Amino acid sequence: MRILDPTSAAYLAARTGVASRHMVHVIARNRTTGAAEALGLWQGDDHLTIAINGTNRTYYGAGGLIGVVTAQRTGAVLAFVALFAALAYLGLCGALFLQQRSLLYFPQPRSGEAAGELLALPIADGPPGSRVLVTVRRRPGPKALLYLGGNAEAVAGQLPLLEAAFPEHSLYLMHYRGYGGSSGQPSEQALFSDALALFDQVRADQAWIEVLGRSLGSGVAVHLAARRPVARLVLVTPFDSIEAVASGQFPLVPVALLLRDKYRSWADAPRVEAPTLLIAAERDEVIPRANTDALLSHFRPGVASLVVLPVDGHNAVEGSSRYIPLLREFSASSDGGLGPPSRSAR
Repeated sequence: MRILDPTSAAYLAARTGVASRHMVHVIARNRTTGAAEALGLWQGDDHLTIAINGTNRTYYGAGGLIGVVTAQRTGAVLAFVALFAALAYLGLCGALFLQQRSLLYFPQPRSGEAAGELLALPIADGPPGSRVLVTVRRRPGPKALLYLGGNAEAVAGQLPLLEAAFPEHSLYLMHYRGYGGSSGQPSEQALFSDALALFDQVRADQAWIEVLGRSLGSGVAVHLAARRPVARLVLVTPFDSIEAVASGQFPLVPVALLLRDKYRSWADAPRVEAPTLLIAAERDEVIPRANTDALLSHFRPGVASLVVLPVDGHNAVEGSSRYIPLLREFSASSDGGLGPPSRSAR
């Protein structure tokens, strides 16, 4: 409890308003005499004597000295916080850069019970003996379907569905590098190169080749269709680019500078000549509808149509009762036409 003498009390009472004041009182031992000595300073211009617990303490006016020290300390704290935040941000960016492919690709093993034969496609830019495996279900006739799956998909599991949707087609389901027993590691350029090689090999025997790309595979499929004479192109839950999707997920990160595998489907879309069907989920938690609509807008007029299925979830499209009939209808149509550029299927 502070007991002020009348003079000090009157002095302080006269100083109206609310203001921050700093007072420092130090007791130290004189190294020469050994006696205890006290020194008081406060943030003012004149001197004060204040009675504290019955003892008078004199505080000498130190002007702005104490305030300067306080400001310097505050500035140092702010600088430390800013440095810590910058280092944390750089650490986050560095971690995303180094781990980006492990966040994009989730290789799946091939089921030992998977049906169909296996085609081994040599990897031209890989070490001797490296290969990409393709699950094949052959059918007589000129029609073939190339299936390019999602980033965490064991594609052989799609065989029953694809057989029902494309009964007259030979089916070729590519296991990306690192997936299903294929050699190597997945990357954008690796998947692009392997898809082109598979198309060229299949076309030696079958002239009519349709391509179905799902999720990540839609990016591979658009790249392929922009460079080869694809008869029909189906894109399930597609995006305009992985770059755009990642930018939405990490808005404070310079994704364009860090991302290696951008899958810019929007850039290839204007080169696609094949009739194209885009299929989207009404509510997709992985690929926002805006990214699908952006891709649609980059196809030349009359090339592509969008059908939105009333399902919840990125992986729910194939469970829709409209999915297989939609694929059959599109494949069987003379021009690939399914009506207006965008519509909902109920």
